[in-house]
Amino acid sequence: MSSVIETIVETGSTSDDLAARLHGSTAVPEGHWLIADRQTAGRGRLGRNWNDGSGNFMGSTAVRVTAGDPPAPTLALVAGLAVQAAVSPYISPPTLALLKWPNDVLVNGIKLAGILLERLGDSVVVGIGVNLAQAPSVPERETMALSRFGPAPDRDSFAEALAGRFAEELLRWRSYGLAPVIHRWQAAAHPEGTPLSISQADGSLLSGTFAGLAEDGALRLALADGTTRSIHAGEVQLA
Repeated sequence: MSSVIETIVETGSTSDDLAARLHGSTAVPEGHWLIADRQTAGRGRLGRNWNDGSGNFMGSTAVRVTAGDPPAPTLALVAGLAVQAAVSPYISPPTLALLKWPNDVLVNGIKLAGILLERLGDSVVVGIGVNLAQAPSVPERETMALSRFGPAPDRDSFAEALAGRFAEELLRWRSYGLAPVIHRWQAAAHPEGTPLSISQADGSLLSGTFAGLAEDGALRLALADGTTRSIHAGEVQLA
């Protein structure tokens, strides 16, 4: 699958733009990426703003989900692996870019990149933001940029690399199923036993330690009473 990258100067949200095309029955072929120089209404999980950041990567692509594919929400794992692979060459060893369930890439526990999935019929819009040149201000979250490790990556070159990595991971997801994706995701994540706290939909806080992923891609949280709970949704923080 070849990638086509469409760049626009300014928009509210690249994900909203692709969603509008899909709603309007405009074909959005797989491998087509919409990248913005400036984004004024981007968002992350729970409606957080994730805007602007001149020189950063802000882009979206669409995936058509078919009956034989793994569950659509696990595309967050696919995207995470692609982003982690794309940013790693710019990070000075022994520092590592690590994945945090379900959709963040962290360096030293600080957010470098985020992923947001939105389901539209049989398509999923995958929005990705990566701090290349500068770290945007996000309420209650510490952020960083790759420029901390040296010259900021060229946005267009980074976009080409990320699109290629995503195409590779998507092909693996479809060809070999979810189990290998989960295995590789866990190898790229913070280690098992990492303390986590999870804000649940009812406002309660659940604390435990990371116990890997379940077969369906859910987070497994080991609790103090010796039980393990599968988490399918929630705001996860390193405790």
